[in-house]
Amino acid sequence: MAKKKACLLPLQAAMLPPRLRHPPVASQQLRVYVPPHPLIKHWLAVARDRETPMPLFRTALVELGRWLTYEAMREWIPTQAVQVQTPLEAAAAEVIAPNTPLAIVPILRAGLAMLEGCQALLPQARIFHVGLVRDEETLQVSCYLNRLPERIPDQMRILIPEPMLATGGTLLWVLDELKKRGADPSLVRIVSVLAAPPGLQRLGSHYPMVQVFCAMIDERLNDRGFILPGLGDAGDRAFGT
Repeated sequence: MAKKKACLLPLQAAMLPPRLRHPPVASQQLRVYVPPHPLIKHWLAVARDRETPMPLFRTALVELGRWLTYEAMREWIPTQAVQVQTPLEAAAAEVIAPNTPLAIVPILRAGLAMLEGCQALLPQARIFHVGLVRDEETLQVSCYLNRLPERIPDQMRILIPEPMLATGGTLLWVLDELKKRGADPSLVRIVSVLAAPPGLQRLGSHYPMVQVFCAMIDERLNDRGFILPGLGDAGDRAFGT
């Protein structure tokens, strides 16, 4: 299978029509991948539809978490060479290196909706919950739950499921906390259902070494910081509150 490469394009490429936004793009060195996978396209359509009922919307976010995590794992999880015995003879093989530290950091509450799909592919990962709330007037974030360890193990791969990468404020808060605790930002990958140029620009100016995997880059934010055309409030639609 051919490998996808991140093109070093200016972020204005995110403003192109959807048919031109499938290849991975980047702002400065921030690599943003939009995988052209049919299942990702399908579940994004389900999630966008305002008529989708809550249980099906939640299923869509689980599936998007699963398939975006699948894409994010490429060339990220170390493997090691082994030899296995087939029914006929010995064969060289590769397996995931068993001692690689892995963690998933879901951002509550919307990130919980993607967690099941992410965890299905990374069952050995530790889960560090972070709860953040955004002030609807100032768009500033505040923390009400932080289960990050005092020290992040060396070489830990960290996956952050955040359905809506809008202003980038919540992700910057989490990345700052991870860095203070010893995490290597270059080993962090973010899976988002939707991203918007303002959040990507902000993320790229602070953490250009992270990689983002999203189903689509939408065009803009409204005055409330919501992505347009977007899919509404992911947390409200996933949990009915």
